[in-house]
Amino acid sequence: MKRLLLLAGEESGAIYARRIAARAKELFPGVEVRGYGEYGFTTADLAVFGFWEVLKRIFFFLRVRRTMERAIDEWRPDAVCTVDYPGLNLRLASYAKSKGIRAVHVVCPQVWAWHRGRIPKIEASLDALCCFFPFEPSFFRAGFAHFVGHPLAEEFAAGDARRGERAGDPRLVALLPGSRLGEIRGILPTLLEAVRGLDCRCVIPAANAQAYAEIEREVERWRGAGSGCPPVDVRVGGAREAFAEAACAAVASGTATLEAAFAHCPTVLVYRVGRILAFLARRLIKIKHVGLANIIWEHCHSGDDPSGGASDPLGGYPMLELLQEDMTVKNVRKSIENFISDDKLRLIASSRLAEATDLMRTDGDSISKIVRFLV
Repeated sequence: MKRLLLLAGEESGAIYARRIAARAKELFPGVEVRGYGEYGFTTADLAVFGFWEVLKRIFFFLRVRRTMERAIDEWRPDAVCTVDYPGLNLRLASYAKSKGIRAVHVVCPQVWAWHRGRIPKIEASLDALCCFFPFEPSFFRAGFAHFVGHPLAEEFAAGDARRGERAGDPRLVALLPGSRLGEIRGILPTLLEAVRGLDCRCVIPAANAQAYAEIEREVERWRGAGSGCPPVDVRVGGAREAFAEAACAAVASGTATLEAAFAHCPTVLVYRVGRILAFLARRLIKIKHVGLANIIWEHCHSGDDPSGGASDPLGGYPMLELLQEDMTVKNVRKSIENFISDDKLRLIASSRLAEATDLMRTDGDSISKIVRFLV
């Protein structure tokens, strides 16, 4: 392999893409790797949140698509590897395959959650699909989708730690409102109000400089709106360190919730979208949970009663979820208060997260497996 086009549209996918690029250069000395950045597009430009935000920038995304299709035609890579970001990436992978170029996608689209009718189209668009969760290949034809293990499992090496024992600060709360500006504006104000008046201190790891600036603006507005604000440390990066240090976390749905799970950090998952998107999601999504730790837990405990009884504050699952109208200041505050005041509850949550993340392990190096599917 001499040329690899490696496309990741969001920061979470870009992290994996950088590791794939590094491993490809180790396994194939001299390989040239290009991505969106070489054609003038950054993850900050591409990571647009919400149906209306995408619609407002539709001409930009059409330009991205045309540019990348032209790049495929002119540069003629030996393989195209797309990482997550399926709306655009799967279209570009399909275009590459139509030109006789090997197309591999990393991170399975969530067909197990909604719109399983997409499966034949996905199979026709790609040569191979690399999955991070053990149950995903079963939705596709034999030999097409492959469970490679989750890269985070190797990075965190969670099995090396004694399950449930964490040295976190019992008064430190990590707040992660998402990496997109729309997520930060829609979620962070609720998280900040939830900790107002609590005996704690907070850390907010920003995904990038742009997110950092937006978070700082929201924190200043919050401080100016009243008293009782606990100390808040806003950082660029450092999410994993924050999870290791914190007693608990409130995290917007996404990759960060998996990082929290691998760190065994007791977590309340939060998310809220616009009314139209929420209306559609409730009619299309066929699963009870959005947190991947909870989804894996339920899949591997099928047939069991996961309720845990009325006395279980976690509802029998590893991670609390507060979505849409349930994501209120009152509910988030109660969840955080429970975690920082109850050592036993934190231990239960940590143990369940450890069990769920153990299921995402496999023999060997997931990134090397992905690279080998490119040839």
